[in-house]
Amino acid sequence: DGLALTSSFGAHSAVMLDLITRVVPDIPVIFIDTGFLFPETYCFADALTDRFGLNLKVYQSPLSPARMVARFGSLWEQGVDGLNRYDQIRKIEPMQRALRELKVTAWLAGLRHEQTPHRQQLGVVDTQDNVYKVHPILDWSTLQLDQYLKQHDLPYHPLYAKGFKSIGDWHSTVPVAGDESDRAGRFQGLKQECGIHLPQTKAENLSRESSSL
Repeated sequence: DGLALTSSFGAHSAVMLDLITRVVPDIPVIFIDTGFLFPETYCFADALTDRFGLNLKVYQSPLSPARMVARFGSLWEQGVDGLNRYDQIRKIEPMQRALRELKVTAWLAGLRHEQTPHRQQLGVVDTQDNVYKVHPILDWSTLQLDQYLKQHDLPYHPLYAKGFKSIGDWHSTVPVAGDESDRAGRFQGLKQECGIHLPQTKAENLSRESSSL
């Protein structure tokens, strides 16, 4: 009870979905739909939902994409402050609501150490937003992900073969060169985290860093 998995239906998302649903087939899978995802992402989400029989829980901002743009303009073109406001509206608020409504006490996520400086500091079991945060593949390399997908005949996101290594919204994701980090193509290079996986207050961050978990 209280266990949930988040999935962005990104490049290697089939790995976590396969690993977790083998153990807990009916686990709620939280999918934050910003309204600005690539068409390929929506199709990929549908395909994996059918393949794994996912108990999918889709959460969106109550503010429609069109209304948000009408009120605030293209926030993703307004520098770091605009990106942060965008992420708060379209990603963080829906995620916080999902945790509350689903009464989540332990949240499984496919974060990995090699992705960002913040993620390098994480433990396999951590805390965030007053819930336990579990990172089963934290120490996995991209090579290990590739091997798992091949071994279990699992698909990549359709855009992965076109150079998209970390896949978010269409307006803030570009392909990366072979020598660049996977997340170099996100957020125009202005930041690396959307905020969903960051502590929401300074006090919470201090608590996480001092925890023995």
